[in-house]
This record gives sequence, structure tokens and C-alpha cells, in this order.
Amino acid sequence: MTATIEARQAVTAATQPVRFHQVGKAFGQGRRAVVALDQVDLEVAVGEFVCLVGASGCGKTTLLNLVAGLDQPTAGGIEINSSRPAVVFQEAALMPWLTAAGNIELPLRMAGVPKSVRRTKAAELLELVRLGGLGDKRPHELSGGMRQRVALARALASTTDHTGSGAGKPSLLLMDEPFSALDAITRDVLQGELLRIWQATGTAILFVTHDVREAVRLGQRVVLLSSRPGRVVRQWDVNGLTGPAEIAAVDEVNAALRQVISSHAA
Repeated sequence: MTATIEARQAVTAATQPVRFHQVGKAFGQGRRAVVALDQVDLEVAVGEFVCLVGASGCGKTTLLNLVAGLDQPTAGGIEINSSRPAVVFQEAALMPWLTAAGNIELPLRMAGVPKSVRRTKAAELLELVRLGGLGDKRPHELSGGMRQRVALARALASTTDHTGSGAGKPSLLLMDEPFSALDAITRDVLQGELLRIWQATGTAILFVTHDVREAVRLGQRVVLLSSRPGRVVRQWDVNGLTGPAEIAAVDEVNAALRQVISSHAA
């Protein structure tokens, strides 16, 4: 599942954890087929934070599933040059019988990482997400925000290569509306925490959200998909925007999103 494509800038494949080349995805066959994605060209650079926005059903989550290997494209190709991509979903999806540390260790245990290394890594990641000292707590003993922090730490553990097969490859984190189920205050706090963790780890992030304000606040680049079938229609460089410039960017992206939705409804 690879393809040779020309990058938007003079960037080699080795600097891009993932590249989409004319990617299409249809569900079903014949007249009943539903085309979710069509001719998607997109790349994410090492350490880049890219946010995907678009109307419901435009294929944002489908794109993440294709990168994660949970599904396969029906057209085009995806070039992945990263250690194992990890996914953080809207729900934390933690194993209720495992402790926070146990959940974080799970992908490492499945990869055959020795227990002492797993425990050390889990402790480091708990500190990174500011849950140090809570590794023995089970999911039901944690708040929703804390559970999402554990899910993030588990994903970061999953992107760590301990086998040597991914040596030298950049890491990639896929996030599918991870904060949408949280209250506004907790969501705001975790957005700030995610930025801190991203800056500390240098992990590339492909982040799906319905919230344009969230996309502009978090992302370096915002990518707008058309309504079904999803195609890349516009991109904005929003890196480092604050104050009036940030507000203007939010307004511009929202206006483009409304136009996409309106044209589809018409």
C-alpha cells in the first residue's frame, strides 16, 4: 500500500510519517456503494500537528482508520513511514480490569517488552501526562479527563518502537475527536496539555475535530474536507496565531466550512 507522489514542498519521503496519494474509499459495491473519500492528496511532516475539519460524514474518521490499518483504501495509496501509528478515540476505551499503569503497559506487553522496561516507560508517561502517583488507579476511579490522559499515554507507548524494526522512523499519533465528550473546562485544560506533550515529544499528530476553534488553537495546519465524498478543498497555515489573527482564522475556516455544507445541501 505505497505510492510515489510529489510533495507539496521539497520534502523527502523520509521526513513524512504519512502521505496520501489520490486516496479513495468506497463502502459497498455497485449502485449501492457509498463513496466516502475521493482523490485525497495530503501529507504530514515529522512533528507536524495537522487538524482535519469538515461536515459530519465527510470521511475524517475514515482517513484515520486507513492510516491505522483498520481499513484499506479502494483507490490510490498511502505511504506510511513511521513507527506504529497509535489512535486516541473519543472514548478512552481503557481496559476496566487494568490499572492506569497496566493500560499504558498493554501495547508494550503485546510487543514483548520486558516487564522492567514496561514499568519504567509507564511511569515516565504517567509523569508526562501529569498523572504521576496514580498508576495504581483503575479507570472507574479516575475522572473523564484523567481517563483521556491515560489513553493518550497508552497511545504514546504504542508509538514507541522497542523491536528495532522502526528504528529511526518518526512517530505518528492519530486523534479522533478525543475531547468532544468532555466538559468545556476539562476540554480547555486538555487542549493545553496536548500542546505541551506534543512539544515535548515531537510526535506528528493528525487530529480530527468538528470544532474549528479547537483546530486553529491546536494545529499548525488546518485541512478542510468537502462533504461526501471527502476531498481536500482548502488548507490554512495557522501556526503560532494568537489574538485577532487567531480569531480571524477561525472566522475564515468557519465561513469556508459553511460554504461547503451549503453547497452540498443545495
